[in-house]
Amino acid sequence: MVGNRKRRAFTLIELMVSLAIVSAMVGALLPAVQNARESARRTQCLDRLRQIGSAMHQHHGAQKSLPAGYRSSPTSDGLAPGGVLVDPQTWDAGPGWGWAAQILPYLEQAPMFDALHIDLPVWDAKNLELVAVETPTFLCPSSASDAGTFLVRNAAGDELNVQGVPVALARSHYVASHGQESCWGECGAAATAVVFTDIYRGATRRILVEGDASRVADGPFFRNSRTRFKQISDGLSQTLFIGEHTPRLSDKAWGGVVPGAVVHPRLQTPENGPDAAATLVLVHGGPSGGELDITGFPIIHPVNFPTMHVGQMASDHPGGGNVCLGDASARFVGEDVNLFTWAELSSMNEGEVAGVW
Repeated sequence: MVGNRKRRAFTLIELMVSLAIVSAMVGALLPAVQNARESARRTQCLDRLRQIGSAMHQHHGAQKSLPAGYRSSPTSDGLAPGGVLVDPQTWDAGPGWGWAAQILPYLEQAPMFDALHIDLPVWDAKNLELVAVETPTFLCPSSASDAGTFLVRNAAGDELNVQGVPVALARSHYVASHGQESCWGECGAAATAVVFTDIYRGATRRILVEGDASRVADGPFFRNSRTRFKQISDGLSQTLFIGEHTPRLSDKAWGGVVPGAVVHPRLQTPENGPDAAATLVLVHGGPSGGELDITGFPIIHPVNFPTMHVGQMASDHPGGGNVCLGDASARFVGEDVNLFTWAELSSMNEGEVAGVW
């Protein structure tokens, strides 16, 4: 006859050792899980950029040009005729529709586009509800926790009210390339800008702008741009079209530009200050005329450059960011990309063909 035996329980030491082993295993697995999730988000981001690139090509096929960086009816004197809203810095008037709004029909968003009153400004009362609608295609999954809407602000940082109503725009995490130069602030008959004639030697010259960004911009998207593929002489696969801009740095919109708006930084860096309304939808890669460091070297702004500012590309992906090129391909660009390679990719017709990157 077998007698009753006492069951041996875990000792406190054995329990603690077991918990330590489990904790170590979880700690080892957690980074792998996080990396797998970020890899999936980065892949989804690339897919969305490819969709945007494809929509750009469809727009070009239908309209014989790429969408304008943003649409404007710039005034010749900066005055507001008949109460029209005019930007005191750039002299831009309406309608302000950005590149993203213009490609909605080619992103399976035709009902949204048809509901917009494109003949009226972005900030018109008939459009305010629609331009505040979140559109997933324009959101990077790695930045998705910071989506929704934001209030447009003026130079003082206060809410920009149009006829007493604040303007709220839905965020976009994607921006269009203005090129190397950033000429969105120039206006007036006598306005001039310094542009680089040789980025490798830092050579510049001053040209008359007269409020026409096409005289300065060397990228595919700027005010009223309507660029054609044949104008992109550097090659579609060698020209940046679209890239990321993290909302941690500043707010961007898919709807467009509001005259009088100023983009204020959300993240403070040595170079990050307010910039013109055009940076709601556009950024530049540098170097922009007159931007030299203390050694006289042209300042170039690749993805996630340490001195990030509101007018450049930046992402929430570790180590770099995703971009869409002119041939509708999308790829990841490392933070360590060669500075001159980035500048060469930013321009579309400067004869600078980037090598392997």
